[in-house]
Formats: sequence, C-alpha cells, structure tokens
Amino acid sequence: MRDAKSTSSETSPAGSVPPRPLTGAMADEVERLLSGRTRDIRLTGELRRRFDERLWRQTAKVIRSWMIWVAFVDVLTLALNAALLPRQVVLSMIAPACLLPPAAILTAVVWNKPRPAAVQRASLLLGMFLILLSVGLVGVFAGGEFYERHLSIMLFVATSAITIFSVPLAWTIAIACYALCLYLILQWHNPLLEAGSVVAATLFFSCGIIATVVARRTMNILAQKTFLLDCRDQRRVAELADANARLERLARTDPLTGIANRRWMMETLESLWRHGRETGIVAMLMCDIDHFKGLNDKLGHGEGDRCLVKVAGIIQSCVRADRDLVSRHGGEEFLVVLPDVDEEEAVAVARRIRESVEAAALPNPASSVGPSVTLSVGVAFKSRADTNVSLANLQHEADMALYRAKEAGRNQVSVFRRPPVATGQTAARRQG
Repeated sequence: MRDAKSTSSETSPAGSVPPRPLTGAMADEVERLLSGRTRDIRLTGELRRRFDERLWRQTAKVIRSWMIWVAFVDVLTLALNAALLPRQVVLSMIAPACLLPPAAILTAVVWNKPRPAAVQRASLLLGMFLILLSVGLVGVFAGGEFYERHLSIMLFVATSAITIFSVPLAWTIAIACYALCLYLILQWHNPLLEAGSVVAATLFFSCGIIATVVARRTMNILAQKTFLLDCRDQRRVAELADANARLERLARTDPLTGIANRRWMMETLESLWRHGRETGIVAMLMCDIDHFKGLNDKLGHGEGDRCLVKVAGIIQSCVRADRDLVSRHGGEEFLVVLPDVDEEEAVAVARRIRESVEAAALPNPASSVGPSVTLSVGVAFKSRADTNVSLANLQHEADMALYRAKEAGRNQVSVFRRPPVATGQTAARRQG
C-alpha cells in the first residue's frame, strides 16, 4: 500500500503525526471529488498516498489480528478433532492443517511494520491463498461429510477476510477469485457431487462473494469520502487559524512602522511584571524624535511617515532581535525594553540608537539641533531588588529622564537615578 520510507512516521510509537497541509492543486481536487457523486470518488496521486498512509496502521492491525486468530482457531480445531474424531480421520487432517498456521503467522509478521507495497501485496495474497487451500484440503483429505463442510468453511473464511480487510479493490477481487476457483476445482473432484450440482453451488456462492466484494468497495469509497471531508475540514481550520494569526498580528503591530504597537508592549510588560520573569536588571528606554512636529509642518506628513519608518528600523537594528522589545509608543515616541542587561550595556544601547539615527542624516529643516533628524533618549532601570518599583513607576522614570534630555538641549541620552534609600528605611520596608 505504501513504501517504508513514507510510512515510518505513521507507525511511530509516539503516535500519529500532525496532518500536512494540502497544496492548492490538492485542495482543488478534494473539492472536485466532493462536489461529484460519492460512487465516482477515485483517489489518485498524492491524495491516494496520503489516504493509504492514514489507513495503514488500522488496516495492518486488523490483518495481524485476523491472521493470529485464524491460526489459533485452526490449532484449536485440530486439537478438538483429535479428541472427538476417529484417529484415521485426524491423521488425514494433520498435514493440510499444518499449512495454515505458518502462512498466517508469516503474513502477520510481514504486516507488523511498513514495507514496500509489492511485499505487502504479495504476502497478503499468498498468505490468503495458502490459508484457503489449507482449509479446503483438510476437507478433501478427510473426505466424506468433511469434504463439503470444509469447503463451505473456506468460503466463510474468504468472506470474512474480504469484509474486514480495508485493502485496494484489486486485492479484494483476487482473494474472492482464489476462494471461488478453489471451491470449483475441489468440488469438481468431490465424488459425492455431480457436475451440475458443483456448478450450481459455485454460482450460488459466487453471488454471495460478489455481494461481499461490492459491499467492501462501497466501504472503501465511504472511507475515501471521509478522508476527503477531513482534508477539507483541516484546510478550513488551517485557513481560519491563519486568518486569526493575521488578525492577531494586526492587533499588536503598528500599521505604519511594522513594529509592535503600544498595546502589545504594555500587555507583554504587564505579563512580565505579573509573573516575575525578569531575572536581572530591566532597562526601559523612552525615545523621542526631536522637533518632529516641525518636520511634519515643513516637509509634510508623507515625509514624516517615512522618517518614522526609518527611525523604527534603525532602533530595531540596534537591539537584540531575540530578546529586546521595541514598540511605537505613540506619535514620534518609541519604547525599548532591554531585559537582563547591566546599566552600562543599556546606556551603550541608548547611545548607539541616538548616534545611528543622527548618522542616518534624515532631513529635518525645522530642527534647532541640526539639519538632520535627531533623537532624545531617557533611560530608567529596575533590578530584582527594586520590588517597590512597578511598571508604571519605571515608565514614569523613563519619561522623566527623556524630559531632562529634552531640557538639556535634545539629541542626547539621559539616565534616571533614584535617590539612595537609607538603611533604616530599607529595613522598615522589608519588615513591612
């Protein structure tokens, strides 16, 4: 049904793997098949391969169980016959009966793990042929009343296999042909039946076998339809998940600059504070473009938007992409959070951001600092020892530092320093 390489993941002890997404062409094929009549469903190509992958574990388990039970029943029946039947009859049954258990067990072993399709097909068809032949020959060798009885049992064995083996239709038809041909050949040599009776009995049982094959075909088609419906549902769920992910990205992203917006930043920081995830010093940088309103008035809002986009990109390029947080805080302000840094590193990042913006030489004819766009940065810190510093406190301190940078002439970095706390006050706070 499929090769070993393609099925190894399906039989992993860890369980089934997540379904792979459908390609556009496969999705179109799924819709085409589902829009037509159920009886016309035919899986081909990649869809057929995926269907076989999905079905293999269940099919293999059913085949193995059936083979083991058939072997067990054969041995049990032979033991009961040995206890109940004449010794001469039992001895005649032993040789053909011993053909069945090895054939069934070997087939179960082959289907114990994924193998090439040709090996699986050959093992099942050869195993079924030997099993049916064994059951039929037991009756032939025993003779008398056992002749007809065991040939009927042989057809029952074939019918049960056809019914429960979810294998390709060609394999099912082959098993049916085995059973009917063996029945016809062995009955033809039955000394107790005339030729007309043999033909009539074969035709009678053929109707039942054919009906079973048709039922198996219907079951296969319904299984394929269920698979197609699952594929369509999985695709729709994936599309819905993608749409939700896009909406989530839009909700947390500033539409102009493409970086995080204020809402996402504050939610992230609140979670950080609430769960105490910070392990060292947390630095907060409040960055503001100097004389940005004048830039908009002189050059227009289009140039102002381009300035914001470029400054956002410069800030992102100056921080650690895998750890630091950058957002547009509002208007021309940007908020940067640096977790797990020391004060020296944080100040170095702030200076690098300021210098990089200045070096970009973005025009700002309205600036009193110079001909280019410049940035003022306020820096505040919180360590694990600062348990009384809330998120709002830290943000207020970064704002105050930014305000001092603006007052000092802009285009510079200002660091907020908390006044030292007396030893007695610290002890009182801890006791409180």
